[in-house]
Amino acid sequence: MPQSSTMETPFSLVYESYAMIPVEIHESSPRFLSFVAEESNKERKVNLDLLDEAREEARIEAEVVKRRVEHQYSSKVKPRQFQVADLVMRKAHPYELKNKLSPKWTGPFRVIEAKGNVSYKLETLEGGPIPRSWNAANLKFYFS
Repeated sequence: MPQSSTMETPFSLVYESYAMIPVEIHESSPRFLSFVAEESNKERKVNLDLLDEAREEARIEAEVVKRRVEHQYSSKVKPRQFQVADLVMRKAHPYELKNKLSPKWTGPFRVIEAKGNVSYKLETLEGGPIPRSWNAANLKFYFS
């Protein structure tokens, strides 16, 4: 089957010819009946000359798909930046959820250190440290 990212089958990218499935051979399909060995050899040589070009087109198409997916993802991401002393909520771990009605966010916590724009060290409001740093994707502002 042709891949959605390259519009080619993996077999055709390797051998630059299309595979013939066993059903086509046994049922005498038009493709099988119109096979001529001399023409096939000539076409195979031409296809081998064009193989690098086909692979390059597939690579470009895969890059286009990658960038399209990246752009779609980036358009939905909400950038979050927190300052030291901001109050935040953190996403609850699955083991903290007792049932489906348990709160999905825990806190509030205070930001005590910002490591770049995406990683933050937290502490409880009483001053107890929270182990490890937290990614901004797992935090949201706390509004009291």
